Amino acid sequence: MSSSPANVSIWAGDNMAVVRISGRANFQSSVDFKATVLELWHRGTKRFILDLTNCQLMDSTFLGVMAGLGLKFAKESSAAGPARIELLNPSGRIRELFDNLGIIHLFTVLCSPEPGADLKNLTPVDQNPCGTLDRKETTRVCLEAHQLLMKLNDANFTKFKDVTKFLEEDLKRMEGSASSNERQP
Repeated sequence: MSSSPANVSIWAGDNMAVVRISGRANFQSSVDFKATVLELWHRGTKRFILDLTNCQLMDSTFLGVMAGLGLKFAKESSAAGPARIELLNPSGRIRELFDNLGIIHLFTVLCSPEPGADLKNLTPVDQNPCGTLDRKETTRVCLEAHQLLMKLNDANFTKFKDVTKFLEEDLKRMEGSASSNERQP
């Protein structure tokens, strides 16, 4: 059973962006979310406030993508310097997910918006504009997210070893069929 992706809206200022995630943040929204955040980061955004006030749930892929971004920002700098991700108003359930996976340390939790953050004039992100997800890219993002969660916390290994094995095999099948299609005249 697949749930629809979260609604994602953004506001970008000079060095700060607000990203509002409403609904259920899942693997379907993770690819576009990651691309949007990385694009803003490459443009010089240093501070990302994720408004989670209306986020009902996050699946492990989305959490892994967020952990990857948090880790990347902690280790690397763009032209504008190091970046950070702040979680605004995560529900107890969402915060517990971060805690249980051992990734909460990658983020700062806020209970109120910071001065200068525009929470009213957000623009919806056009997710999946063509109407179809690239299955191979989605599988790759899901695999990388779960591998990272296992790497960051040993307790996550047993949680995600089976799904990781499945994703690895699925990706190999897709890559194998793609290369055999390329060889056909």
